[in-house]
Amino acid sequence: MNTPKRHYARPLDLKHGRIDMNHGAGGRLSMQLIEELFVRAFDNEFLRQGNDGALLPMIAGRRLVMATDAHVISPLFFPGGDIGCLAVNGTLNDVAMLAATPLYLSVSFILEEGLLLSDLKRIVDSMARAAIDAGVPIVTGDTKVVEQGKGDGVFICTTGVGVLCDGPSVGGECARTGDAVLLSGTIGDHGIAVLSLRESLEFETTIESDTAALHTLVAAMLAAVPTGAIHVLRDPTRGGLATTLNEIARQSGVGMILQESAIPILPQVEAACELLGLDPLYIANEGKLVAIVARDSAAALLEAMKAHPLGKGATCIGYVTEDSNRFVQMNTSVGGQRVVDWLSGEPMPRFC
Repeated sequence: MNTPKRHYARPLDLKHGRIDMNHGAGGRLSMQLIEELFVRAFDNEFLRQGNDGALLPMIAGRRLVMATDAHVISPLFFPGGDIGCLAVNGTLNDVAMLAATPLYLSVSFILEEGLLLSDLKRIVDSMARAAIDAGVPIVTGDTKVVEQGKGDGVFICTTGVGVLCDGPSVGGECARTGDAVLLSGTIGDHGIAVLSLRESLEFETTIESDTAALHTLVAAMLAAVPTGAIHVLRDPTRGGLATTLNEIARQSGVGMILQESAIPILPQVEAACELLGLDPLYIANEGKLVAIVARDSAAALLEAMKAHPLGKGATCIGYVTEDSNRFVQMNTSVGGQRVVDWLSGEPMPRFC
């Protein structure tokens, strides 16, 4: 893997600096916090992989994958889902994005004093349904309670363990010049569903979260093309599609050229983004994936994705290029070209 160039104007001020919301928005400052604080302190070969989960050593002839995720969304319930199913699906997807089969989940709850037991039951029931539907049991957990005013109803942390399928590794460092960039469906649905509820926005068609467990889609994709044809899988959650593609370009030392007209966005999501002054490329998704695949396997993979309920809107949105600057660029619908940069500036609202 190529040594990445830094994207930061100045290092963290670890003596006088303070955390702000930008550090949790999933963009450039989030990456800086991870690199300059967490990775330096915890540095090891597994953390250095730089993906949303870690490939662990071989045990009894099988290689394990582990991923963990914290969920702090507000409101707790939103069109199409809630914090419970989101916590299950999000961690299952992080395991699946390493081409692994999820096996077990753990869950940790931090509950705020005053939370309605009826709301907690609704959340727990939702988690149980999501785990059963995915065929992945929740096998252990922990619960803590904090004083009123020191939480946000409930925070949930889930950890997933899976087993890697046979074949070459899939990871953010594996994109190659000439690869096709595939997207499984429309972007921005989850984030705008949450924001629409927060802002009391109404549209002719309800915008619902796309939260879903993607491991069955990934299994179908892996079965459809030769072993090793899929180089990268990633779900574009916090920071959206734009940030995810910049992360991959940075890890792999490549560039990308996207076609704006090829990126699917629901009309009501596009309208909401215009109303709120947001770019859908940076809005969180919870049931979509990006696949970077060898170009000669792209057509077969796209066909397999479209045959699956969670990939029926799949499309090719661009290609990987040779670029020492690691820029993600986009050919716009009006005939120009622009750089699709990391999320920066004002933080996005909490979506997950």
